[in-house]
Amino acid sequence: QAQLVESGGGLVQAGDSLRLSCRSSGGIYGAYTMGWFRQAPGQEREFVAAISWNGAETYYEDTVKGRFTISRQGASIGVALEMNNLRPEDTAVYYCAASNSIGVVTTTPRYEFWGQGTQVTVSS
Repeated sequence: QAQLVESGGGLVQAGDSLRLSCRSSGGIYGAYTMGWFRQAPGQEREFVAAISWNGAETYYEDTVKGRFTISRQGASIGVALEMNNLRPEDTAVYYCAASNSIGVVTTTPRYEFWGQGTQVTVSS
């Protein structure tokens, strides 16, 4: 079964940095737009960042612009999210997702494959 696997989450203090990584555990082939989403307790899953299949286009949610950087890693499904100057409001479970859409997309229904998520907790 096709699956994405995230890693790199943890507990940090406000102002610290974390790097999340995502890879495919198999079953996903071809070029995909990759995205990161997050979900805080009691809230809906929200878009964070996305990168096009060839890395030429990126898009960020407004509150993470200038602090987070998405990049492709190695194979076509690999993607990373560098998070700097973290804030307590960034606390959430972060999910990696893959979409066969052309260009970056920001809504959850456009993504076909999802990871299980990795917890990021930022203390004040």
